Amino acid sequence: MAQWQEVSEKSKLHPKPVGLVLQYGTAGFRTNADHLDHVMFRMGLLATLRSINTKAIIGVMVTASHNPEEDNGVKLIDPMGEMLTPAWEVYATQLANAEQDHLITVLKDLVQKESIDLTNQEAEVFVGRDTRSSSARLSDAVLDGVTALDGRSKDYGLVTTPQLHYMVCCCNTRGGYGKASVEGYYSKLSQAFIQLTKSAPNRTDDQKCLLVDGANGIGALKLREMEPYLQGALKVSLFCDGTGGKLNHQCGADFVKVQQNSPKGINRCCSFDGDADRIVYYYSDDHGRFHLLDGDKIATLISTFLKELLTKAGLDLKIAVVQTAYANGSSTRYLEDTMKVIVRCAKTGVKHLHHVAQEFDIGVYFEANGHGTVLFSKAAEEKIQQLCDDSEGERQGAATLLKNSVDLINQTVGDAISDMLLIEAILAIKGMTVQQWDAIYTDLPNRQLKVKVSDRRVIDTKDAERKTVSPAGLQEAIDRLVERHQDGRSFVRPSGTEDVVRVYSEAATQVTRLLNHLYLNQPLHTGVFTFVCFCVCRFERHFIKHCRCL
Repeated sequence: MAQWQEVSEKSKLHPKPVGLVLQYGTAGFRTNADHLDHVMFRMGLLATLRSINTKAIIGVMVTASHNPEEDNGVKLIDPMGEMLTPAWEVYATQLANAEQDHLITVLKDLVQKESIDLTNQEAEVFVGRDTRSSSARLSDAVLDGVTALDGRSKDYGLVTTPQLHYMVCCCNTRGGYGKASVEGYYSKLSQAFIQLTKSAPNRTDDQKCLLVDGANGIGALKLREMEPYLQGALKVSLFCDGTGGKLNHQCGADFVKVQQNSPKGINRCCSFDGDADRIVYYYSDDHGRFHLLDGDKIATLISTFLKELLTKAGLDLKIAVVQTAYANGSSTRYLEDTMKVIVRCAKTGVKHLHHVAQEFDIGVYFEANGHGTVLFSKAAEEKIQQLCDDSEGERQGAATLLKNSVDLINQTVGDAISDMLLIEAILAIKGMTVQQWDAIYTDLPNRQLKVKVSDRRVIDTKDAERKTVSPAGLQEAIDRLVERHQDGRSFVRPSGTEDVVRVYSEAATQVTRLLNHLYLNQPLHTGVFTFVCFCVCRFERHFIKHCRCL
């Protein structure tokens, strides 16, 4: 076919480095930008085939999220704005790793397996990119891949990852989810926020102001564009807005979460990550102590608010919170024991949480890193709308708040801007400060570290990654350490994006451990460390023995 000849010729303009192997992880491909030109071209091909296969628009987002500026990556977006289905992740990996002279063979095998008719189908792909210096040329490589298979494309240019998810969903639902433009996105969310905050008429000027760390990324640019649509209902003071700092360098949601510290001394703030699909809040108290309100705190605030509205509206809808193994044990106990909310645990990666959340009328899911959203079933949305139309008094008021919340939430994927507006609306309606929100429950002291290994697949897990299956004896060693500490819990899991093993531990008490300095070669801080530093040291020594740590 002439198409294969066209693909073969164009692929020579995007040659694959010999021997380079990449894996489509929980958030697509990510590595140094210099190694990604061939991957982008081939993901343009894959998105075109996926569009023909689904008879729908597919999205391709060029971003490496919270990774350093010199990295880049790509995420594919399925028809309803969700992440790429796992079966096609396999194709993505095969395609990215095919050596140059085998590319056409791999493509033909894919076409045959999925029974794709290349002669009578049209394809359309939406493409977006973040602010990295490499993103424009890599986006062009994606577009080359689309045109090589005679697909149509729409280049949205600079957008946040959640905005591109939104565009794809809007077009595939023929406008049923919203208007497929950046302006449509701004208008929909802003109007919902304005309507919600009308229920809190006594907001002070201080309550209408928020400091936002934009991670020197696309989120800062887009939040600035959106501000006029909010009509003064929220005034944003942007820091790390890309005018004088490097993307994700000592700023952003991942920095705040991992370092447990605010960027550049900012207090009472929220932070986005590089592509604006994560958010965390934090503040410093009167004693200068740092307090982080992460995804667990966010999920608790949102689910509590929604359950209260359901009770006032008299709606019998099943609401659940979906967490990962990284969720702080205090949050799980509060949700189950105090709020009587269903809690489910899923594997790390929002695609896994999203799938579990779809099993309920209302599914609230957040990873501890601040990536998450809320899903409403069609039946739930219809019941809420009907109650808005047919009821009166308190029930109608609660239903209206629920309806506005549905409109404010980006249900396709975690969205820092959408989540920020929802949190600010809830705090205003409930008359809560960030400090009062933080006091709902107290986090158990916890610590996260990662250990670089030669092959992360040596570690195998079960029970939503909370228990290790191999190497033999590792889980028993973890259990012995955990048993020594009140409310102790710890697990290890292989990363989905890089060759490291991630380690998490928590417990009720804190102690200083000199071993943290000796084994991790980190400066010995004068403050206290959680006991888990000791556990981590022991785990790392175990990895060195069993996993050939680099």
